[in-house]
Amino acid sequence: MLSDPLFLIVVIAVAVVLLILLTGIGGFAKGGAFNRKHANRIMRYRIAAQFVAILLVLLYVYLRRGG
Repeated sequence: MLSDPLFLIVVIAVAVVLLILLTGIGGFAKGGAFNRKHANRIMRYRIAAQFVAILLVLLYVYLRRGG
């Protein structure tokens, strides 16, 4: 599995989603000017990154099941 390039891309995509999520949670917990200025943008980035990650997971499953 680790030698499969598509699997590695899926793992990277999921890690990017996690980093964006943690950044948003950290900004929310801290509050203040950062949260007011960037909260909506971070949420949009997370949604877009999740969309890409889900598409990649579905592509991986489809290709590995013999599609």
